[in-house]
Amino acid sequence: MLAAARTAKPSRILVADDSTFMRRLLTQALRDAGFDVVGEAADGDEALSLYRELRPDAMTLDLAMPGMDGIGVLRALRGERSSLPVVVVSAFSPAHGARAVDALAEGAFDLVAKPAFGEPLETFVSALREKVTAAASAAAPKAPTRRAATDAARAARVTPTNGDSAVARLRARRVASSSASAGKKVVLIATSTGGPRALAELIPNLPSPLGAGGMIVQHMPAGFTASLAQRLDRSSKLTVVEAAGGEALKPDTLLLAPGGSHLRLADDGAARLTDEAAVGGLRPRADLTIADAAKLYGERLLLVVMTGMGKDGLEGAKAVRARGGRIIAEAESSCTVYGMPRAIVEAQLADEVVPLDQLADAIRAELGDA
Repeated sequence: MLAAARTAKPSRILVADDSTFMRRLLTQALRDAGFDVVGEAADGDEALSLYRELRPDAMTLDLAMPGMDGIGVLRALRGERSSLPVVVVSAFSPAHGARAVDALAEGAFDLVAKPAFGEPLETFVSALREKVTAAASAAAPKAPTRRAATDAARAARVTPTNGDSAVARLRARRVASSSASAGKKVVLIATSTGGPRALAELIPNLPSPLGAGGMIVQHMPAGFTASLAQRLDRSSKLTVVEAAGGEALKPDTLLLAPGGSHLRLADDGAARLTDEAAVGGLRPRADLTIADAAKLYGERLLLVVMTGMGKDGLEGAKAVRARGGRIIAEAESSCTVYGMPRAIVEAQLADEVVPLDQLADAIRAELGDA
């Protein structure tokens, strides 16, 4: 992962934080990873000024700064139609957690939690390097590839054409199928980088009730997912709550896996949280939740894999396919990072490849609500 930053022309990074210590820490960690830190800002106004002067490839951004804060910077960048990828580096508290989720909704690329007292610095530095690498890579222009063209062609099969629609096609195929599932389906959404913004578009457009209910696994640091659940809940017909363990799925509710815990399912379908070791650096790991759900619900499971780095969800999707469930992958055209959906598409596990603005209709069609 870090090798991507060690190129002949290193990615140029702007660091913004009001703490002198944090600026030094961030700058040293990024330079050690092969980045060119071209500027350091102590507040939001200076961050914007340096951005306009230096035009970096990516920025790290603190949220609590004097004068213009981090949210103000993000809104200003959006007002200038900037495509600069911004990695928020934020401390956690209930107030900071809500602001960090707001920042992601305002267009921040990803989030890294500042290390709490007693936490190993190496964990923070590793996460910082990984996410800034991904942000800088996302900013770089990419030439079209044969694989990208293939993925686009797959996505086009569910894009409205000549008056037809993805929903109509899904409905027609479902009616024609002789193996339609009995009972209401369970929806499981897996996402990572870019997920909070994508969820903010998708979840308010889903109906309530939603089949037999559903779950969301969003990669976020511990402490931030409660704020995400609250934000989604305020804008949705469904009730969205951070799972606490012991909940049964309900048709009008989406359970969100809490950061720092794996969301597992007991044999009776009740949610349970575990502190098993992180898998591939991730806790929660979507693969674990998906595998449990596939075992419990079989062909009643609808898996939706959205924007995100890496391949989390791939092993789970294999279990879904083996047990007769259905899989929708978000199309490359709408992904912040085409990693998790790409893994599903390349493994030929996706039943549908759908851009974000059509995902709600595709889910409705799968559930029979269209």
